[in-house]
Amino acid sequence: MAAGFLGWTLDSFDFFTVVFLIAPLSLQWHVSKALIVLSITLTLAMRPLGALLFGWLSDRYGRRRPLIANVLFFSVMELACGFAPNFHVFLLLRALFGLGMGGEWGIGAALTLETASRGRRGVLSGLLQSGYSMGYLLAALAAHFALPVYGWRVMFWLGGVPALLALYVRWSVPESRAWQTHRPASSRALFAELARHRRLLLYLLLLMTLMMFLSHGTQDLYPDFLTTARHLPPALASNLAIAYNLAAIAGAVFFGWLSNSTGRRYAMLAALALALAAIPAWAFAHTLLFLVLGAILMQTGVQGAWGIIPAHLTELSPPAARSLAPGLMYQLGILIAAPTSTLEYWLRDHFGYSRALAGFELVNICLLGLVIFAGSERTGYEFMAPAATAKGQTKRDEPVLMPEQPPGVQD
Repeated sequence: MAAGFLGWTLDSFDFFTVVFLIAPLSLQWHVSKALIVLSITLTLAMRPLGALLFGWLSDRYGRRRPLIANVLFFSVMELACGFAPNFHVFLLLRALFGLGMGGEWGIGAALTLETASRGRRGVLSGLLQSGYSMGYLLAALAAHFALPVYGWRVMFWLGGVPALLALYVRWSVPESRAWQTHRPASSRALFAELARHRRLLLYLLLLMTLMMFLSHGTQDLYPDFLTTARHLPPALASNLAIAYNLAAIAGAVFFGWLSNSTGRRYAMLAALALALAAIPAWAFAHTLLFLVLGAILMQTGVQGAWGIIPAHLTELSPPAARSLAPGLMYQLGILIAAPTSTLEYWLRDHFGYSRALAGFELVNICLLGLVIFAGSERTGYEFMAPAATAKGQTKRDEPVLMPEQPPGVQD
């Protein structure tokens, strides 16, 4: 749990560093803010390649060694960003960082949840995914305390800490027994397993694309929205980011825990309803009190829904591809949703910042709710069971879009 949580925390910290540096980097290299936002889009777009590479290694050769290689790679790329001499080198390094970031989530989720008991899987899923909010929180703290004193390069150098995690994983984390049980005989067998479940994977891709629109549409440009549209001082905007990320962590853990009793889908729908109700204050409030309230409620709901995703995707995925399938669908969703920040920035220029953010998320949350409601789940699926006979599991050679429910989970 610690290995997966810390890996995703520090990965997220490195990514959100750029979110807080849009204005400083724009001034440093005399380029528009839109070009700095483009670097965020480029990082997101490279993540599926990392998911494919490291997910394949994880399902074929175990969870531990690919996770070590992944963490070392993105740590080096993040350190190098702090030494970038110009914008073009910076863009290249952010693309390479995206490759490393794309591989971490699938391996970390598989390693954590394959070793968790079914009764604790929901809350551990929430804890694991809350590492994303913790990374955002640490980036906000660094922007508040380190950036004004030491400058933007130090923000990237702090990202070298994950290299220490690789040593911890190497010596302290055992290999997954579930992976040993369902290890594919060859790479061809692994990809054949994915092909047999192609309809399910298409559903997961749609789900993850809308989930990416949800998270990146509410987070990536929000600090810039607070400073440019609501004219908050950067330090105050960082403090607000700290507050709503603490709420996001609590939301991920709470709704993850709730999903064990209500089922994954209904817990996600409850979290989305909270996010939907928060839109007016989140996007249109002008007083600090209502901005804080809207941001806190929004991220409680957004990350509440996200806290269920690690468990939901690993339970639905084919046993032999439990790292590759969730990680690849997660990151392909990122590829499709990569222009989110650029699109919202374009909408801002035509409709204003508030209407751009609110309209985008209103439509997305409604679509996402419909997709989740129409889907299915395998809450409590036993990862160690034989693939063809596991409780609540459909036969491996059936490319089923909506798997059957385990006992106790009702549509």
